[in-house]
Amino acid sequence: MTLIAHIDSETGFSGGEVQVFLLIEALAKRGYENALVCPPGSRSEEEARSRSLRSFGVRLRNDLDFVSVFRLASWLRKSGAALVHLHTGRATWLGGLAARLAGVPAITTRRMDRRVSRGMRTKLMYGSLVQRTVAISPAVRDCLLEANVAADSIELIWDAVDPDGFEPSAARAATRSELGIAENEFVMISMAALVKRKGIDVLIDAAALLVNRDVPVRVLIGGEGEERVALEEQAKRLGVEAQVSFLGWRSDKANLLAAADVFVLPSRAEGVGVAALEAMAAGKAVVASRVGGLSQAVVDGETGSLVEAGNAAALAEALEKLAGDSAMRDSLGKRGRERVLELFSIESQASQYIETYNRVLTMKGTS
Repeated sequence: MTLIAHIDSETGFSGGEVQVFLLIEALAKRGYENALVCPPGSRSEEEARSRSLRSFGVRLRNDLDFVSVFRLASWLRKSGAALVHLHTGRATWLGGLAARLAGVPAITTRRMDRRVSRGMRTKLMYGSLVQRTVAISPAVRDCLLEANVAADSIELIWDAVDPDGFEPSAARAATRSELGIAENEFVMISMAALVKRKGIDVLIDAAALLVNRDVPVRVLIGGEGEERVALEEQAKRLGVEAQVSFLGWRSDKANLLAAADVFVLPSRAEGVGVAALEAMAAGKAVVASRVGGLSQAVVDGETGSLVEAGNAAALAEALEKLAGDSAMRDSLGKRGRERVLELFSIESQASQYIETYNRVLTMKGTS
């Protein structure tokens, strides 16, 4: 059985880590053995244990943590890993060095649509340490190309969701009742890490504009992060604390999405925006920023609405339009789910990664 060693250097757990575990689960169903390398005490390590997934704890503290590189290289030799899959920027650097020392081929997945700096380290990472680089969207691929990463070493494999994983376990009315939502309220939901990049402050500004226009709105915000206190203070300052509910991290995503009327992701930057794909899988219209891969995943006027990042007035206008047109919401949601089934299913993603793994392993066998 082929063992794939997945390396993730994050201590937290957000969209990228969701993708790692989703892929591991799909690969296991196809007969692949998987092991996860992650920081000890991290959320990923906890998740690995809960799933009885083989794991190895290594700190990967910073980009100069070469002690971890040698520990990881030793583990890779002993583990019998056939291939290393690197899932974060630090993992690509340190894990790539470890894989090179251990003589194990490696690929990396680039998830961020941030500019990639040019220079010798980038050339080493993407030219020598890994055999293939996967971009999760065309926008991410463009960032790599601008950094002079060789075009023939880059593959496009979209982030994915399990289309069948969003069947609610509770009735829409029951969840709305639990959350204290009135029958006439237009419910907007956003689920994201509460950090500046996700633009939740813009959503709160838009909600305040809608309240001032007497639109009966409720905003559900799922997630935690460093901006939570500031966001709560913003809602209070704007007089919409009664309309904005901070839910924290929730495991009942399907129920929350079923209770909502639209999903909102007003990010300032986004590789793809897995939460938007999840909402589309649940059949929800999506209102999102026209940034990065998010603007390529959501089709304006077909599966949702796109607005300029940071523009609360434009966001409020798009939401008000959908608030008054349930037929449009239903149509956008239906086409969104169809788009997920066509392009963003985990089965399709797993097949593409397996093809990439096989190409890399064949390259090793002929080298």
